[in-house]
Amino acid sequence: MPKSDSLGTDQKVKRSVARTLGNGLIVLIVLGVLGFWASLGLYTLEPGQAAILLQFGRHKGTVGVDGLHWTWPPPIVTRRVVNVGELRNEDFGVVGGARRAEVEAAGEAERAADVNEATMQTSDNNIVHVSFAVQYRISDPYKALYRVAELSSMVRSAAAAAMRQVAGRMTVDAVLREERAALTADAATLLQDVLDSYEAGIEVQSVELQDVQPPDEVRAAFDDVVAANQDANRAVNEAEGYRNEVLPRARAEATELRESALGYRDATIAEAKGEAGRFTALVAEYAKAPEVTRQRLYLETMEEVLPEVEKVIIEPGSTPVLPYLPLGRAGRVSQ
Repeated sequence: MPKSDSLGTDQKVKRSVARTLGNGLIVLIVLGVLGFWASLGLYTLEPGQAAILLQFGRHKGTVGVDGLHWTWPPPIVTRRVVNVGELRNEDFGVVGGARRAEVEAAGEAERAADVNEATMQTSDNNIVHVSFAVQYRISDPYKALYRVAELSSMVRSAAAAAMRQVAGRMTVDAVLREERAALTADAATLLQDVLDSYEAGIEVQSVELQDVQPPDEVRAAFDDVVAANQDANRAVNEAEGYRNEVLPRARAEATELRESALGYRDATIAEAKGEAGRFTALVAEYAKAPEVTRQRLYLETMEEVLPEVEKVIIEPGSTPVLPYLPLGRAGRVSQ
């Protein structure tokens, strides 16, 4: 074989090997890129978290189970993790927490607006300042993020409107004292209905009153009214206590008198029946022996009429007896 042919063959072999190595390197690079891209689809959810999955911008689903998950990586599927276990809070009238820092940074106008949102008018045209707090959590992450632009602002507006509407149906006394539990319960129900109508994906946990006060200009008059109501309630309680003490005793005395009268009635009736029975028996005996019975009745009557008199019975027509002198009995009587 000529030398030039052998050199051409070697070059062909080298080029083939180089091409194979290059192709293998490209495949490895492609596989590495694909593996890295696929790893972008791995994500982990902590307890209380949920992931919203969007496939090419369309809602594909929501994953709410904690642990390791995989989905198609971006840009096919994008995801957004939301904390659905967090209990969120909005204060009205009493500023606290992060809200306090925001209000203080915003200035006097923001503080006045925060106070005004808790100022409400009752059904009897009185003004009250209702400080309250709303606790809520996200129940549907997709609706909470993509159906509502400003979640916190929307909740604050809806809660203030719900509380104002419920307070507007009550009197000032009901808001201040009598129906405070009903105020929060009705406000929570109405707020949930409003949020559901917005499809906000929010679940109201509770509405709690912090403080309810009349305006500063009339607070002294309201305090006097409260004190008068407290005095009236105390007087009523004292009267009820006295009534609760007297009535049972009177009922017991009435029961005792009634039972005593019934006992006397029963005893009198029984005694009358006994006397009637004895008289009936006596009539029967009298019919059998009138003279003997008459004499016995006479003697018994004399014994009852003269119980302390010594009696001596002498049969008529008998022989005269010696004078009778009860010396022993006289001595006993003198003693």
